Amino acid sequence: MPRAVLDPGVLVSALITPTGLPARLLRAAREGDFDLLISRLLLDELESVLRRDKFRRYLHLEEVSAGIRLLLDEGRLVDDPASPPPVRCSDTDDDYLIAIAHRQEAALASGDRHLLELAGRIPVFSPGEFLATQL
Repeated sequence: MPRAVLDPGVLVSALITPTGLPARLLRAAREGDFDLLISRLLLDELESVLRRDKFRRYLHLEEVSAGIRLLLDEGRLVDDPASPPPVRCSDTDDDYLIAIAHRQEAALASGDRHLLELAGRIPVFSPGEFLATQL
């Protein structure tokens, strides 16, 4: 079964826009089409972003907590990386995502251009590419 790490930007999109490709990707994980891998670092980043005031028009704080619980229930919690990834991102804040995916032999689904420019060096896909080619 495919395994994937969804970057926090994809998860934000999935939670605030239930009809978009990221939401379809999250539904595919919930339906068992692939193993969704999460880590504490990823969840902390996601929660930090979703708690920003600009997201209140999309999600109430209770819905943010519910979304985090959903990911904990549906995803597989893996250890945060202890070492750097084999390939570094130009946005070093995303290196932990690469390290998790590498360590877990999983794909990375992202809309972040800094990560997508690493295609060919790491298994990274846009949400639409992941849905079309990996499932």
